[in-house]
Amino acid sequence: MQNKIFDLIILGAGPAGITAAVYAARKKIDFLVISKDIGGQAAWSGDVENYTGYQFVTGPELVLKFQNHMDSFGIDLKMPEEIKAVTKNNNLITVATDKSEYITKAVVIATGKKPKPLGVPGEEEFRNKGVNFCATCDGPLFRSKNVAVIGGGNSALDAVLQMMKISPKVYVINSAPFLTGDSVMMSKAIAASNVEIWNNSKVKKIYGEKFVKGIEVTKDNKTYNFNVEGVFVEIGLLPNSDFVYAPVSSDSGVIQNSALIKLNELKEIVVDCYNRTNIDGIFACGDVTNVPEKQIIIACGEGAKASLAAFNYLSTHILP
Repeated sequence: MQNKIFDLIILGAGPAGITAAVYAARKKIDFLVISKDIGGQAAWSGDVENYTGYQFVTGPELVLKFQNHMDSFGIDLKMPEEIKAVTKNNNLITVATDKSEYITKAVVIATGKKPKPLGVPGEEEFRNKGVNFCATCDGPLFRSKNVAVIGGGNSALDAVLQMMKISPKVYVINSAPFLTGDSVMMSKAIAASNVEIWNNSKVKKIYGEKFVKGIEVTKDNKTYNFNVEGVFVEIGLLPNSDFVYAPVSSDSGVIQNSALIKLNELKEIVVDCYNRTNIDGIFACGDVTNVPEKQIIIACGEGAKASLAAFNYLSTHILP
């Protein structure tokens, strides 16, 4: 347990969290950033062509710019630490991590999202042995090898565009009737001679020995096998919001989980236009929230708003 009481703690150091930190530093708030990594999903991105001011930049390059900007303020960053719980009592908020506990007057939650698992036999067995969730991180390991990308949205297409440059064959296994990503990305993938798109198809299992050797796919009640050594799962993301659940006792004495902070049906944190949650002093921003369209530039804007809203809260409330 830390004895110091911070004015603000920012949870997460992706685009939203880093931007919130920069704004907090400019407002001279006494704050701390806690995160398990730097960059979040942006660090996994390949080519970024829609961030204002950059006609082209890779995700890791953009994250480095963000990090350098944050570092220029000498911001206190606790990393890597995993958030375990956020609770409020008597106008003070406790943030519990896997390493310590911190007390603060306000919190900005910017913990982003994590990859959604496929949930088929072989996925866990071959994780990091051919099964991957980040083409930017692990794609180079599969140079000159056939790979499969599972999914049909922007995340999947980003992986396809990266892998088609280095793999002789890229199979796109998409359960939907058609691709749903950005039209420019779709056009590039469709036009590539080494990309084969299978819509209305589902992966039934991933198999191999020590490493992945192939996948079994069903389409129109028929089964197909693809010889691939790499499988990139890109079927969507889940919000990193599990820590907002607090254990409570029911009338029967059974311990249940109850959401301290209001979530929607997707387990995204519900915020208003000022990034306020249903709990005073707790703000949220970026992909972990219900704000529509999960984009780097939107996350940055939301991070700025959340930090400014937290500053206004601290300035207008009498707190311990």
